[in-house]
Amino acid sequence: MSYQLAAAIILAAGKGTRIKSQTPKVLLSMCGRSLVGHALDAVSKAGTEHTVVVVRHERDQVVEHVSRIAPEAKIADQDDIKGTGRAAWCGMRALPADLRGPVLIVAGDSPMFAPETLGELARVHHTSGAAVTVLSTVLEESYGYGRILRQAAPGSDEVAFTPQATGPVVGIVEEKDASDLQRTIKEVATSTYVFDAEFLREALGGLDTDNAQGEMYLTDVIAKAANDDRGVASYVLADSVQAEGINDLVQLANLRTEKNRRILEKWMRSGVSIIDPATTHIDVDVTLAPDVTIQPGTILRGNTKVSEFSVIGPFTELTDVNVGKHAHVPHVVADSVSIADHEQISPFSVMGINN
Repeated sequence: MSYQLAAAIILAAGKGTRIKSQTPKVLLSMCGRSLVGHALDAVSKAGTEHTVVVVRHERDQVVEHVSRIAPEAKIADQDDIKGTGRAAWCGMRALPADLRGPVLIVAGDSPMFAPETLGELARVHHTSGAAVTVLSTVLEESYGYGRILRQAAPGSDEVAFTPQATGPVVGIVEEKDASDLQRTIKEVATSTYVFDAEFLREALGGLDTDNAQGEMYLTDVIAKAANDDRGVASYVLADSVQAEGINDLVQLANLRTEKNRRILEKWMRSGVSIIDPATTHIDVDVTLAPDVTIQPGTILRGNTKVSEFSVIGPFTELTDVNVGKHAHVPHVVADSVSIADHEQISPFSVMGINN
């Protein structure tokens, strides 16, 4: 059974100072899509009635890109007040004032989420009856993440801020505001939540900036739900890689490698022979038929499509290329061309590219 989201708000307003690039962080490319493109795709496939992208840094570039790849998405501009709570407030203002139902909030620099994960988060929220459902995960190295605070044990009235607490979620503490003991907690917030729309609207109106960073924290909404007995549910994600965001180009490279590994595994399990996964790169929108063989050193980009029994590579790069059945394409660079059934391309050919 599918649990429809009333809305999804993607937070894409941050500058990403550690990236040290002129390209806005959410527009960095990974496996054929921008980071925000991956978030938009996951949200769309999870199922939502409305999608809002909150923007600020390099606003015009981000808006142009989002409008091109997801013209149905609404744009919300974050004002001068900083923080994820304020970004969510701006996002809610772009939605119908009478909106009811579950609202997903996810970071625009989280490119690894599977739609099924967001769908399961929506299901947990629906069945829990809570005002908020937190997506968390457990990391051995939790530095930089908000820590999940739980009651001492299920049914206990004692609030514990220790790694041993196993009861319901009562709040999230950000890294800079956490005590030394709280920083040892391994369960972390993933910046991904589902809120009841009415509660979220009410809670965001009462946020302040009384914290170490002088920002409006979205995590304060979780504490309000717990304090007001509105209910805080949780979904602990076993596949912690899905929850990883990107703060620098090292993290981007690591997640690109993992995303590519997962793409290759999907194709191999569907009947594609990939001879050397370590030297093969395939974008998310590439389509491969069963019985295709991919030789070492091959890069397939864009909307490339390869039909049955064709052999691609070695050392070939195809971008937006349609390859017919039983073709052989070794040592070739090609862009936006079609290769016919049974065609044998001469090695070291360059096709469809203006030199």
